[in-house]
Amino acid sequence: MSKRITFEESLGASDWGLIIDKNGHLKGLFIPDGSSEDDVPEGIIQLCCNQFGVDPEEFYSIEDGRPAVLH
Repeated sequence: MSKRITFEESLGASDWGLIIDKNGHLKGLFIPDGSSEDDVPEGIIQLCCNQFGVDPEEFYSIEDGRPAVLH
């Protein structure tokens, strides 16, 4: 029988993780220690927008075009 591990145990120190509910809806984003909402990789932003219908404006601030807030 395989050993069960927690979500956080499955991630490396710099890994990001999407949290998806049993119905396939995006619930949240795991942000690794040392990173913040401002550091969300572009690939994750695009995935969230294209696959989960997240409004890209939720990621970008008007002032600098970088990720600012994740809801």
